[in-house]
Amino acid sequence: MKADAVRGHLDGLLLAVLEAGPLHGYAIITAVMNRSGGALELRTGTIYPALKRLERLGLLTSSWESIGERRRRCYRLTDEGRRSLAGERAEWRQFTAAIGAVLNPGSNA
Repeated sequence: MKADAVRGHLDGLLLAVLEAGPLHGYAIITAVMNRSGGALELRTGTIYPALKRLERLGLLTSSWESIGERRRRCYRLTDEGRRSLAGERAEWRQFTAAIGAVLNPGSNA
């Protein structure tokens, strides 16, 4: 899938995979790839700036945690992040309905 396909939806993707609980960066990348059946492969150079921005906006918090002998920064949703995710989902439903209406005129799907 083209990298441009993710543009505009990255925040929603990151918030969605963090909904179940805290994850570190590589686990976030893996979760997106697994959930998309391998179609979406995010790069570290893409997600870390986005995670920092989401944290500055108050949608995420982070802390250093030890996982085995490694220390990793783990990210978790805030209450504001959960509200933002709900908004992202509503916008996605509207967007896909509009695109579907154009690509499949006369279809109920």
